[in-house]
Amino acid sequence: MRIYVDADACPVRAEVVRVAERHGVPVAMVANGGIRPDPHPLVETVIVAEGADAADMWIAGRIGAGEICVTADIPLAARCVEAGGVVLKPDGSVLDAANVREALAMRDLMADLRAANPLGAGGSGKGFGKAERSRFLERLEMLLRKR
Repeated sequence: MRIYVDADACPVRAEVVRVAERHGVPVAMVANGGIRPDPHPLVETVIVAEGADAADMWIAGRIGAGEICVTADIPLAARCVEAGGVVLKPDGSVLDAANVREALAMRDLMADLRAANPLGAGGSGKGFGKAERSRFLERLEMLLRKR
């Protein structure tokens, strides 16, 4: 059992380490760079080559059944679920075999809508606050207790 974190711009890295420590679960923080290595002995910091999907490919190539990936990247989530993993988004949403295809379809629809808007007007997405952080901690705890 391992937790993989798509660490570039992940707002819950510290929370992952805190919960993983409580359960004795190793963590791989995967990034293209720009993050400080965590000194915790359960945390492996993996710096991948530059490239749009290098971290995604590293995680998707290693995640196994029952392992957890923390990411907001829906295509990566789909690949992790296909490999038998479970995905936890930073807002606390869980993506698994039952709902990842719907999330992927919604992502594609929203990309098409943004592309069709020549003026670029529209919302900038939901904010990230205490409620999302709390929901994330609760769900990560729940996933690790189930293992």
